[in-house]
Amino acid sequence: MSEPTLGILGGSGLYDLVGLEDRKEVAVETPFGNPSDTFVTGTMFGVRMAFLPRHGRGHRLAPHELPFRANLHAMKQLGMQCVVGISAVGSMREELRPGELVLVDQFLDRTRGRTEESTFFGNGCVAHAHFADPVWEPLRKLALEAARAAGAVAHDGGTYLCMEGPLFSTRAESRLYRSWGVDVIGMTNLQEAKLAREAEIAYTTVALVTDYDCWHEQEADVDVSAVLAVLKQNADLARQVVVELVRGVADGEPISAAGSMRHSLITQPGAISADARRRLQLLIGQYLG
Repeated sequence: MSEPTLGILGGSGLYDLVGLEDRKEVAVETPFGNPSDTFVTGTMFGVRMAFLPRHGRGHRLAPHELPFRANLHAMKQLGMQCVVGISAVGSMREELRPGELVLVDQFLDRTRGRTEESTFFGNGCVAHAHFADPVWEPLRKLALEAARAAGAVAHDGGTYLCMEGPLFSTRAESRLYRSWGVDVIGMTNLQEAKLAREAEIAYTTVALVTDYDCWHEQEADVDVSAVLAVLKQNADLARQVVVELVRGVADGEPISAAGSMRHSLITQPGAISADARRRLQLLIGQYLG
């Protein structure tokens, strides 16, 4: 049996992990460029881990600037079979309160300029991954249990609308999204989920509610200072959720998305370009023929 692994993509407010043994900083180069920052690797409870601050240390990268492909490919290079994206979100429902967590199970895409960063494929090799259920359910359930074990108010399921950013919603947009029945709104996690599926990495999101966007008439409109205040209050909670999640990964059944791309490749092997083979070898080399 292979050793358990867990990658963490830290969002706004979570730029580091504590409690890692054999801690190292690792720079990773990928066929898709450089990741957001160097990785912090180590072990916890026998689980080999890799942590990456999604926006870079000091929060240097805007959502539309994130090197999503490099980040996920680097996780694969480091051997991470499971990746959890921790992310700040706005609530689109009264009962999802700031400071609470949502373990989402669906996404809606409202991004516009991220086509290239949403897939590893194209430019010589085409694949169409199955994505009806965009998060890996066994990992999502484990994260839900971990959040509750850490003392968080954690909601089971929900739809994450991924907007372009970096501006927050207009009031008209916020009201429209609510009419669609979405639960939370953010700017980053859909691309990660798509790329993780193509890389055969089990992926889920832990969404930390920081505000009510701008639809709520009795609450102040969202601004950065309010978001940062909630994030600061809940940074320790987020870290404790990670600790409990690592315990679950260490003690539970292995979780793997291996084989999920087996029937997704549509380009005939003889027509796949040499450059595409090089780029995709680590991800789906066993299917390239």
